[in-house]
Amino acid sequence: MLTSLFAMLVLAADPSAKPNVLVILADDLGFSDLGCYGGEIPTPHLDALAASGIRMSRMYNTARCWPSRSALLTGYYAQQIRRDTVPGVTPSGGQGKRPDWAPLLPAMLKPAGYRSYHSGKWHVDGLRLPSGFDRSYSLEDHDHYFSPRNHFEDDRKLPPVDPAKPEYVTETIANHAIKCLGDHAKHHQDSPFFSYVAFTAPHFPLMAPADAVTRHRQRYLDGWEKARQARWTKQKAFNVLAGEISLVERNQGPPYPFPKALEKLGAGEINLPLPWDTLTDKQKAFQADKMAVHAAMVEILDSQVGRIINTIKSMKALDNTLVVFLSDNGASAEIMVRGDGHDPAAPPGSAASYLCLGPGWSTVANTPFRKHKTWVHEGGIATSCVVRWPKGLSAKGSWNRTPAHLVDIVPTVLAAAGIEPHPLKPGQPQQPGVNLLPALRNESEVARNTALWWLHEGNAAVSQGNLKLVRAKGQPWELYDLAHDRAETTNLAATRPNEADKLATLWESQWAQFQKDARLPENK
Repeated sequence: MLTSLFAMLVLAADPSAKPNVLVILADDLGFSDLGCYGGEIPTPHLDALAASGIRMSRMYNTARCWPSRSALLTGYYAQQIRRDTVPGVTPSGGQGKRPDWAPLLPAMLKPAGYRSYHSGKWHVDGLRLPSGFDRSYSLEDHDHYFSPRNHFEDDRKLPPVDPAKPEYVTETIANHAIKCLGDHAKHHQDSPFFSYVAFTAPHFPLMAPADAVTRHRQRYLDGWEKARQARWTKQKAFNVLAGEISLVERNQGPPYPFPKALEKLGAGEINLPLPWDTLTDKQKAFQADKMAVHAAMVEILDSQVGRIINTIKSMKALDNTLVVFLSDNGASAEIMVRGDGHDPAAPPGSAASYLCLGPGWSTVANTPFRKHKTWVHEGGIATSCVVRWPKGLSAKGSWNRTPAHLVDIVPTVLAAAGIEPHPLKPGQPQQPGVNLLPALRNESEVARNTALWWLHEGNAAVSQGNLKLVRAKGQPWELYDLAHDRAETTNLAATRPNEADKLATLWESQWAQFQKDARLPENK
């Protein structure tokens, strides 16, 4: 007991014993887009993190941006805290207000001496500084990659970026993160930091500097089937994704129909992943250009991750920094035109264009899985996830097969920092996530009190162990054994009905509990 108490006192007295934390969140990144997950896009900085850290093969998000960010920063499922649809409580979309018993991670870290910095997309209710961040750059204009008009620093609105002097927002987000780290090194070097960097790339509109797009211009002219097969060939060599690649769902288009957008985009756009050899020459050129822009966005994102990592390295803090990289959902099949519209004569990827990846290339980005963003089949919820912390995790270049979810990030970070979960009043729900550190250290398997659970816009799933029950909105349940069929190709619901029924009952039970949680009163 005395030894344990002494260790706790030493930890409290020595801030350097607490790790720094860097969480990097991409937006609409496909499971296979990174080189270290099978992609052909050059991502040397993230590949290097993976080579000296851990890649998770079954890390999950919520299939959509705002519920994922709420789960990541609170440790609760979005429905529990009114940040996704709950009938009679929260309307559709990210319009709900969190209860005050669900603070954000920086507020939990602050009593332990952490300083917290936010850079990039927000999509969480409330302002940044009252939520616990010490500094923030919030980009709330998601339709302009070169000259955003709606952005904030430390919760104060900034003037619009002059289109005559454009900035590329992926670099702007990294610049702010680096500025905060520099200030931390100068003025707060005795305190640990939490840096939350939320890039908007590669979310639509597909926009990138012309020179970056040119580097990928020829890469995708052979079409999406060849690109997908090449990624799958690399993934099979990893030996972590059991089973076979899923068939392309030729009739699965965008989740929301925007027929007028197809008219604006012209004859090169299509809203189904049709066989490449059936496309016209105009369609092939248009589609290849879109993927070239997407690849440029991912490559630039990687370069900015490299700048941030090099900054922490220059602070001599990298070995004791817990780095977590992931995405808020799978790649998107959406096709729409917003912002300033689309000029068909503008170069693809320029500020005057408005392009979306669409289901053809989204199927490639999500290799080897089915479906896309908004669905809760693996293509919508499986994210690449790289974890690195040399002082706390000895594994280098390994894969970890532990099923995990964004709700696990908060308890994992708190455990790494030696911080107890935030106190709750009787009747208020505990965070459903778990500390992943023992599993990442191969010390023990994760023991969960609840199954992994999903619901978004009628798409639903639950997973316990290797079994997953999933359904698209309005469709019957499907059952998959992910230990042998990770890409959800063989539906076992008819041959293993008892297991399907058990999981369906479990899904309903958790949904009933989460609806009760959403109706709980505020702290008084």
